[in-house]
Amino acid sequence: MPPFLRRAMRALLRFAPQRRLAWLAAIAAPVWLLPAPFGTYAGLTVSLLVVVAIAIDVLLLPAAAAVGVEREFSASVGIGDEIEGSYTVTNRTRRALQVELHDQLPPLVEGGVQSIALRVPGASAQRVGASLRGKARGTAPLGDVGVRVSTMLGLVSARYTFDTTDAVRVMPSLAGVRRYRLLAMQHRLDAMGIRVLRHKGQGQAFARLREYVRGDDPRHIDWKATSKKGKFITREFTVERSQTVITLVDAGRGMTQLSGEFSRFEHALSAALILTDVASSSGDRVGALVFDDEVRAFVPPQASKGALTLVRDAFIPVHATSREPDYASSFRFLAAHQKKRALVVFFTDVIDVRASQALLAHVTHSAARHLVLVVALRNDALFEAAAPCEAASTVQLFESAAAEEVIQAREAVLERMRRAGVVVLDVSPQTMTAGVVNRYLELKARGAL
Repeated sequence: MPPFLRRAMRALLRFAPQRRLAWLAAIAAPVWLLPAPFGTYAGLTVSLLVVVAIAIDVLLLPAAAAVGVEREFSASVGIGDEIEGSYTVTNRTRRALQVELHDQLPPLVEGGVQSIALRVPGASAQRVGASLRGKARGTAPLGDVGVRVSTMLGLVSARYTFDTTDAVRVMPSLAGVRRYRLLAMQHRLDAMGIRVLRHKGQGQAFARLREYVRGDDPRHIDWKATSKKGKFITREFTVERSQTVITLVDAGRGMTQLSGEFSRFEHALSAALILTDVASSSGDRVGALVFDDEVRAFVPPQASKGALTLVRDAFIPVHATSREPDYASSFRFLAAHQKKRALVVFFTDVIDVRASQALLAHVTHSAARHLVLVVALRNDALFEAAAPCEAASTVQLFESAAAEEVIQAREAVLERMRRAGVVVLDVSPQTMTAGVVNRYLELKARGAL
């Protein structure tokens, strides 16, 4: 087909009849039923008038350059979070236009306008507010925006598509981090379930005894040494050295199970980010490692204000998979890259008895070098099945017995970890963040590391 014909076809396909044209044709059709020859002349006249009306409507429709659409949204959104944005439709003609705005978003997000009708006066712009919500982590283009434009006659509409280059990046949510910081500033951490612990020595380590000088804190006077020396002796402190905290996140098949709207893996990432922020704010060096059958992401421990951003960015491309986690290779990787003693906070699922044996072996072996905190994510549905109601059926009773057996095997594995010196936190994914932060604060307050 010659190029000019292709252009003509595309131009024709841009136009589409509206419902008002169908009603007009339906009203004019009975004229053809009148007796000939009056009916024939009347039908031709009415049809010609309809064609003229269509032609006028097409001529009144604006060119593509006379209509504009701008979509404004932040380039990133946390999974489960909402961001506010807008669409601005510009009418550069002098006539009012009826506009239907259409937007088809990628599966990573939901919301937008999808489809909305609005009237845009001549030589003006109309702004429509909308929100986007992150559904799955990743980066994807938002796609093109389409509009269907019609005049006040409303017989024919024209379709225009506007190419856009904007993209959205769905990343782990920092809403919990921001909420924690806000509550910390307001001294209301108890609203999040966090117990504020007072560190002995105000977060400092004892250095030596020396003679009291004016201006020293009287609370630091060592009265036993004072009685021996016959003069005031005070304790001198040095600031504690920063510790190393590494979040180790299992991305194997057990973490793909849903806990509420999101998988247990997403809950683990959220808790890991909050712990990273808390530990970094406490002066600790923080790092992260994510693995399934191989290491998927690794951030070496570091003490910097940008540590949280580095960990968050490392989490963006990783997803829980249906693969079996390779505990041996992940702990070998950790041993090779972290020689010094550290607090390893390990988010994992402990339910499969056979897999738990391998987990037990490597966790207990690692506990000889590091202080290991295993955050064992419960399967809430399993615990619910283990406690049937009084009117349970025979099938439900069998399900309850099977669930109870799995829970007992799981408890046995966790108890063996505790006896091997591993700190275990058995918690639901929905409520684990406060438990993880509390346990970290307790370990830090005791100087366990």
